Amino acid sequence: MSVVIIGGNERMVCQYSDICRGFGCKAKVFAKENGPIRKKIGNPDLLILFTNTVSHKMVLAAAQEAKRNNIPVARIHTSSAAALKGVLNEYCA
Repeated sequence: MSVVIIGGNERMVCQYSDICRGFGCKAKVFAKENGPIRKKIGNPDLLILFTNTVSHKMVLAAAQEAKRNNIPVARIHTSSAAALKGVLNEYCA
């Protein structure tokens, strides 16, 4: 399963990747916007948005791309490791 994570804390990018790897998922993590996000997302099985730590513009761009490609979106307000594990438990189980 492939996962794209948008938002979160920059210093936790490696932890997000490790958590996803523990659930058997490949992860791309974009903690901040570095150019057009829609070109970088690709076609993952799940898009996770940490809404508290990401700009509104980035959320809209990611949501539009997910809608266009029929990608399920999980919106989480907090960007903690426990919140990520909870979402992965729900979608990967």
